Amino acid sequence: MPSPRSACLVAVVAVMTSLVQGTASQAVDEPDPAVSVKVPGVAEVRVEDQADAGAGGRVSSLVKQDPTNLTELRKEAEIAARDLEEASKALKKRQKQLSDADKELNSKLQELRNADQALGQVRKPLSDMVELLYQQAGAGEIAPFASGQSDGATLRAMGSMEQLVAARNQVVADTGRLQGERERLAAEAQELRSGKLLGEAQVAVEIDILRKRSDKIVKSLTKAMVKLGIKIDKVGRAALGCDPTKVKSADKFPNGLIPTEYLCPLQQKGQELRADAAIAFVSLSEAYRRRFGKQICVTDSYRSLANQQSVYYRRPGFAAVPGRSNHGLGMAVDLCGGVERFRSAEFNWLEANSKRFGWIHPEWAYSNPFEPWHWEYDPKVGSLL
Repeated sequence: MPSPRSACLVAVVAVMTSLVQGTASQAVDEPDPAVSVKVPGVAEVRVEDQADAGAGGRVSSLVKQDPTNLTELRKEAEIAARDLEEASKALKKRQKQLSDADKELNSKLQELRNADQALGQVRKPLSDMVELLYQQAGAGEIAPFASGQSDGATLRAMGSMEQLVAARNQVVADTGRLQGERERLAAEAQELRSGKLLGEAQVAVEIDILRKRSDKIVKSLTKAMVKLGIKIDKVGRAALGCDPTKVKSADKFPNGLIPTEYLCPLQQKGQELRADAAIAFVSLSEAYRRRFGKQICVTDSYRSLANQQSVYYRRPGFAAVPGRSNHGLGMAVDLCGGVERFRSAEFNWLEANSKRFGWIHPEWAYSNPFEPWHWEYDPKVGSLL
């Protein structure tokens, strides 16, 4: 019969399972109540979806932001990605703990089997002694001793009986001790099983909630970019390429060899960057449009290795060695429309404001070689926004 504690643990697992099923059954756009998630080794995460404001519901900080404020949306998405990454690390740590618990459980079960064998070995002599006592401890042998007419044989028989009784008592004591040990081991094994189930269910719920949070933020970001003219569908190549939570996946490819599915299109036709740089650039371009009445003019952005080689040979001294350019990382643009003229109004505005969006004009581009048109995205600057 399971212990009360084990029954409680099983009940908790059942509740968590129903929570996961209930969450999965809701539509993405339906309002959900606020949920607090505590991930081992991660700060508490507050998940609050949009509710019907007309009905007096809560509106999350994400929805309160201007839907075209891509910088805020990108920050939300990157925070969600970090939370999910930390939760995944916690999951690996928990899995290691569960693996250790499995080893401990197997050890307990082996101890339990050994205890069962020892118990059987001890009970065998006890059974033999009971049979021997039945055969030797007859009343006929005790009667002469009781009447005072005992002889040597009777005394020897009585002595044997005393030894057998003492041995029997010892066996009974050993049996009780082994039985208690067996029950203890069985209880510990059951606790380990219950703890394993509870731990797995807890991690599954935490990961599920964080993943849903990340997906919803990325969905909001995608909608905002579509409104600004970025051609992104919901499931196609651009949807993945404009997901800032997938940036680390793009990092694994060599310079100039990033697959197209990891690149995000810009408003300027034919131009693309990696997701975080693209989102930041679109935000910068919108601020530029509000100032100058037009989007930033772009002549070049991501370059494949072949394109970089072509530029390098066509413009010696004005292009990085193939495989070393930030263009090949999807983190650089060459601009036009006035920005290419040093100290023009467009250049000065960009110089004064670009860092607010994570973009910089690198020091080398001021003199060696002199490239006022070349601007780069700095993830470290972008992460501070």
